[in-house]
Amino acid sequence: MELRQLRVFEAVVTHRTVTGAAVALGLAPSSVSEQVRTLELSLGTDLFDRARRDMTLTSAGERLLPWSRRLLDQAEQARREVVVTRARLRLGVLAAIAATHLPAALARLTDRRPGLDISLHTEPSRDALLAGVAAGALEAALILDLPGPLGALGFPLPPAPLDHRDLQHVPLALVAAPTHPLARATTLTRENLRGHRLLVDSPACSYHLAGEHLLGHHVRRLHTGAVPVTRACAEQGLGIALLPASAVHDHLTAGTLTRLPLDPPPLHLRLLWRTDHEPLPSLRDAAVAAMSGSAPFL
Repeated sequence: MELRQLRVFEAVVTHRTVTGAAVALGLAPSSVSEQVRTLELSLGTDLFDRARRDMTLTSAGERLLPWSRRLLDQAEQARREVVVTRARLRLGVLAAIAATHLPAALARLTDRRPGLDISLHTEPSRDALLAGVAAGALEAALILDLPGPLGALGFPLPPAPLDHRDLQHVPLALVAAPTHPLARATTLTRENLRGHRLLVDSPACSYHLAGEHLLGHHVRRLHTGAVPVTRACAEQGLGIALLPASAVHDHLTAGTLTRLPLDPPPLHLRLLWRTDHEPLPSLRDAAVAAMSGSAPFL
């Protein structure tokens, strides 16, 4: 006894003819008759009285009907629960960009997919996010990278098949205190920066790596820590800093920092996932749509 046979059985009961059931199910009448006959053979009894013009249930058919409805209802409930279970998004994100890039995007995503089970995993380390996606512990992760192939910024990739989608630009700004010797410069080159200090986080930090691409080894590095500490040190005149434009906008407006005339290329916010453990395409596309343009980058 199969679910498809029970669906055909109920359709015949509802429409009272093989032809009516066939039209409702989009099947040929012969297929409907075959499914009914197969069901009867599996049960060892007739379910319909074929002596009459319409398909009237026999006593055995009457006894099967409530069981059929119960089984089909349970199958549908199981299907819904399985679908809900699959609609899960364990999203990893760098702690440095979580507050600025995620709240508005997650609000839009929950509007698009109200039944989606979202869990957010913030990590200070990009390597931890990449490892989580590679191991299947995360469905997707948000990282920063340069345009081009994954890892163009200079970080190592795990041995796993990864794919990505670029969501938006993340502009950077090279800044310093207004009292810094470079603050009044109208043009700058790498050579002009020789001997000055660049305030940086750990070598794995995306902004540290971006500084390597932009400035090479023309400046000395001074380890200061995460974005808020680096920004505060720059305000005190300890050196120059390469930071996301959104993190220094208010400070530039207030005049506690000044933008230096050397424009760095923007980083890209990327959503990445394992190609062989790819989230449901509709879920991935909903996440991409919700997170594109999620923050007012400056």
